[in-house]
Amino acid sequence: MKKLSFLSLILLLLAACSPEPNQDMVLNDLEYFETQGVNVLVYSNLFTGGFNDEKNAGIELIHHGVRTAQGGAVRLSHTPEQWDLVPEIPTRTVDSVSNSISATLRYDDYDFDSRVVVTAKGKGVEISVFLDEPLPESVEGSAGFNLEFLPSQYWGKTYLMDGRINRFSRYVASNTITRPNSEKPKQYKGYVTSDDRGTGKFIDPLPLETGRTMLLAPDEPERMVKITSADADIMLFDGRVLAQNGWYVVRSLLPAGKTGKVLTWTVEPNAVKGWVREPNIGFSQVGYLPSQQKVSVIELDKKDEPLAKASIYRVGEDGNATEVFRGNIESWGDYYKYHYVKFDFSSVETPGIYYIQYGDFKTNNFIIEDNVYDWITDATSDVWIPIHMNHMYVNEAYRVWHGEPFKEGYLQAPPNTDHFDLHSQGPTTDTKYKALETIPGLNVGGFFDAGDFDIETGSNISVVQNFVQTWEYFKPLRDQTFVDEEQRYVDLHRPDGTPDILQYIEHGTMNLVAQAEIIGHMAQTLSNSVLDNYHHLGDAASITDGLPYNPNLGPYEVARDGKSSGVKDDMWAFTSRNPSLDLRAAAMFAATSRALKGYNDDLSGRALIQSKRLLKESTELLANVPEDNRRWGRGADMGTNLQLYISTGEQQYSDKFQESLWPSLDRFVSFSILTALHAIPHMDEAYKEKLRPYVVKYKEYIEELEKDNPYGVPIGLRNWAGNGGVVNFGTTICFASQYYPDIIDASHAFKATNWLFGCHPYHNYSFVAAVGAARPKAVFYGNNRADFSFIPGNVAPGVLFRQPDHFENYDDWPFLWGQNEGTIGGNTSYLIFGSAFKNLVK
Repeated sequence: MKKLSFLSLILLLLAACSPEPNQDMVLNDLEYFETQGVNVLVYSNLFTGGFNDEKNAGIELIHHGVRTAQGGAVRLSHTPEQWDLVPEIPTRTVDSVSNSISATLRYDDYDFDSRVVVTAKGKGVEISVFLDEPLPESVEGSAGFNLEFLPSQYWGKTYLMDGRINRFSRYVASNTITRPNSEKPKQYKGYVTSDDRGTGKFIDPLPLETGRTMLLAPDEPERMVKITSADADIMLFDGRVLAQNGWYVVRSLLPAGKTGKVLTWTVEPNAVKGWVREPNIGFSQVGYLPSQQKVSVIELDKKDEPLAKASIYRVGEDGNATEVFRGNIESWGDYYKYHYVKFDFSSVETPGIYYIQYGDFKTNNFIIEDNVYDWITDATSDVWIPIHMNHMYVNEAYRVWHGEPFKEGYLQAPPNTDHFDLHSQGPTTDTKYKALETIPGLNVGGFFDAGDFDIETGSNISVVQNFVQTWEYFKPLRDQTFVDEEQRYVDLHRPDGTPDILQYIEHGTMNLVAQAEIIGHMAQTLSNSVLDNYHHLGDAASITDGLPYNPNLGPYEVARDGKSSGVKDDMWAFTSRNPSLDLRAAAMFAATSRALKGYNDDLSGRALIQSKRLLKESTELLANVPEDNRRWGRGADMGTNLQLYISTGEQQYSDKFQESLWPSLDRFVSFSILTALHAIPHMDEAYKEKLRPYVVKYKEYIEELEKDNPYGVPIGLRNWAGNGGVVNFGTTICFASQYYPDIIDASHAFKATNWLFGCHPYHNYSFVAAVGAARPKAVFYGNNRADFSFIPGNVAPGVLFRQPDHFENYDDWPFLWGQNEGTIGGNTSYLIFGSAFKNLVK
């Protein structure tokens, strides 16, 4: 026995002293480099977004579960801003034999090509830049290779450049110089992104450090990265000096007059030996009803061995916790990067305060109680929505959220104008107004679109429709907001005797009716004419000076009568006609005319007149549009005819609605089923029976989702995260289970709340700001994003999918809109879902 024990001890010591398994970087089947704890993606995600540099592309580093670096590419400035030129990637080649990935990068504006080759090298990668032709003279001194690091993961940590020690600052602290605009590289479509305020100069950041070897975060092993170059200086810049959404940029300039391999870096991200990602224990931060199903979805590293059991602890009134349930862990399987297991604790029904214990990991607490869902929409309706009312002064207690914006109104956008927010004015104005002429009467009502301050007409149409549906189905009488349209004043948490949602319907309709009456149709957008105004952060009233532009005045000069200025800061109306947008507006006007009847009869009548007119005119215009381009027109036409039938009772509209509905359901049932369900209260029993097989088909869709992913909801895989689809899914379940309880089980709706409130990939925070009292998300992409804060009631887009297998949602970096920007359309859709869900619970 003693000999056996001694032998066992020797074997254990030998095992402990043996080298770790091979930690070298390898090229995997998903076409990126990896070792345990480190992924290096090479143009898996391209610069193809609508806003150029979206901080989501290039060579990327996912370091111990967090995407900490991105943007690796040849760029034309030290700290590229959002609208700066980005390279096209016409070719990408993966060579498993040489363990390398190469890509061609092209700038058409400069007829400039380069080739980047990334090769596995030991525990890191070698990045080389090749030129077949010398640099064009126009980009000498500006073309360089950049790799950008996420500030929130590095501030407070140290870095070394050639052994010199420094620390990344929490707030930007960097030196700059000013240079003539003539020296600035050409920007995207001519937009200058740093306002020179008439000086004719732009700000150029200076490097924080320069050397040949840089070590990032030696004091934090999970974030430590070593970058070396034998043939070029490495510079470190702080991109936040020009834009709050800038990253730390590591950069080397490309040499002039050379070809072949002109630059080589070695990048070695530290891989912590034996690292395994901590479990992400998903659960509803809002809590659970005693009677509902309660299932935690636990996201595990594929190298993590799942435990057999997990426990539920209850916190007593004395503060002590007692285990009240211990249950089995059931495997669901792999989904993209991670493995998923489930823990069902539905049998725990006693009201109280609880937490989940999974091995050594303990969650924050949650509540089981009958009232946990009673307040899930209050922050959205009481705070987020009124803050986004345009053309109003909005106050909350001691805080002014914004003054009255855009008092000077809106100018007609000139023909053949492209806009930085993906709009354009066509070859004519499509109105009676001349280029840059003031269009009177548009500076009324409407809602800011999202984290910016424009009125996106399409979004505002959806918003008013969402308000009307919420009002008609659920009649919420909640009154916590003072709204005075004559004073143009809003005061939060101050009842005024009128249901808030009626006032929101009125406010949105005012702007949209004004567009229809004054322009003659719907504008694409009412937005900024100057890019520096568009990415403005702070008080919306300070974007412009409140005075119309007068070309006869000098820059920043104010007329003697104080009624105009020489500041080119005016908002523009983009008025190219879109008949599909007019159709959507016609549907909304038909609906709002009903809701406003008896409250604002004048606006109600005007809305109905515009509904009928726009339906007639847009139908005639769409008749001349090729069938392939009419898909969205068909959907809008369907909704418009339904709303007009509900408003007028005229059979012709019912016939036209059903003429569009059934083919649409045949094509894609989940796209049109909610509209079909909304029609049921206004149709006969035959309609409901005809719809039944489509509801059965939708049930099959629900069952497929349960097989598709461990959460059983539609998960978005594009460059805008998928919470909107989850909200729509939950709303559809609520209505379908009401009308067809024998087909659709209402319990499926809880999958949507579970997801929104914490049971989802990456982390377990509630996606609704200030909802989920224990741990809602802390930062969002709102107009106060520079403060790393949130606006209560904001609903984040959710977990963003990064090709080929990574989900993320930053809660320490608000500036990626695809995962953190709440929109007026999305948040009012949540208002409908929350109202429908609370009704279902009752």
